[in-house]
Amino acid sequence: MITLVPKQVEFERPTDARGLLAAKAGRVRFLIVPESRYFMIDGRGAPGEEPFRDAFQALYPVAYTLHFALKKRGVNAPVGGLEGLFWFEGSDQILPVVLQTGNPDPGAWRWRLMLPVPEPATNGELNAAFAEVERKKSPPALPQLRVEAWEEGPAAQILHIGPYNAEEPTIATLQDGIAAAGLRPRGRHHEIYVSDPNRTAPERLKTVIRQPVEEAG
Repeated sequence: MITLVPKQVEFERPTDARGLLAAKAGRVRFLIVPESRYFMIDGRGAPGEEPFRDAFQALYPVAYTLHFALKKRGVNAPVGGLEGLFWFEGSDQILPVVLQTGNPDPGAWRWRLMLPVPEPATNGELNAAFAEVERKKSPPALPQLRVEAWEEGPAAQILHIGPYNAEEPTIATLQDGIAAAGLRPRGRHHEIYVSDPNRTAPERLKTVIRQPVEEAG
């Protein structure tokens, strides 16, 4: 796939997971996100509702089963951080909907939860991980889980520090930075969860917020 890079901005080209996640609070970073494979599961309804929780019960068992299978053959491939794409029915752009409605109908939410697939994993190992989880646990959302290659391409991102429900000002800063660079948002709001919410106080949570972009003209 050919990636078209807008000319107004210097886009970084990170080559590893650490480089892809680099972000600072209050500062918009522009980068090219290359193609990678992900475990993916789609759903609808507000984050935190039962379908959202069911997705976790399918994603993590498969990812960890694959992790241990790779470890057995000498490949150190830790399970990556959870990522989420979020949008509303009829609109990929989160912020305009939030500003217009204040509290969108929970039924309007759409989402895709993702975990990165380690590059060394073979199709055979992926199939075996799915089969083992189905045999041992058979989580209800497992039939919806898939592996897919995805290239996000040109994007802008920023670090949000604090609770998930306080992201609006950070998203607004990101949107302002995109506009100032002569670009416009495209595609879906992307969150990458750097912190574990079970081990981190809400005010210290770190979330990379990413938005794919294109030339404004």
